[in-house]
Amino acid sequence: MATVMRKRPSAAIVAVVAAVVFAALTSCSADSSDGSGPESSASDGTSTPSQATTPSPAPTGPCADGTCEVEVAVGDVVAVPERYGLGPIEVTAITAAEVEMVAPLTGSGYSVSGCSGGGGVSSQGGGGVRMSCKVGTVATINDVMGLEVVKIGDTVAVLRIEPTG
Repeated sequence: MATVMRKRPSAAIVAVVAAVVFAALTSCSADSSDGSGPESSASDGTSTPSQATTPSPAPTGPCADGTCEVEVAVGDVVAVPERYGLGPIEVTAITAAEVEMVAPLTGSGYSVSGCSGGGGVSSQGGGGVRMSCKVGTVATINDVMGLEVVKIGDTVAVLRIEPTG
C-alpha cells in the first residue's frame, strides 16, 4: 500500500501570493484614464508616491499671514501659519466671559500661557490642544503666536492673532 503525501502551501507562500495580488490590484485601481494617477515615475523607473513630495498647502483666510483681527462665531475655523505650531483653530464655545477653542498640533509639543486649557501630544508628533481665553488676556501659544480675545458679543467674538516679540 502506497502512502500519498500532500504538501500544503506554507503560510509564507500564501502571504507572498496575497501581497502580490494586493499590489497588482491597487496599482491597477490607481491608474486614471489620462495616465496621471497618484504616483509619478522617477527617472530610474521606480514609482514615488506624490504625497511624499507635495508640501502642505498654505493656509488661506484673514489670518493666513499670521496677523489678523477677525470676528468669529461657534463653529468657525481660523487657519494660521504652520510656523505657529497649530493647525486650524476651531471656535467651540462663546460665553459672556470667554471663548473656547481647539486646534490640532503640527509640531512635537506645545505651550500655552495666558489661557486655561491643555492638550496632548503623541510620540509621533501631532495631537491637539484646547484653550479657554478670557476677554482682554493676551495668550502666548508655542512662544511664537499671540492670541487675544478683544471682545465678546451675544453670539460672536473678536480675536486678534499676531506673532509674539
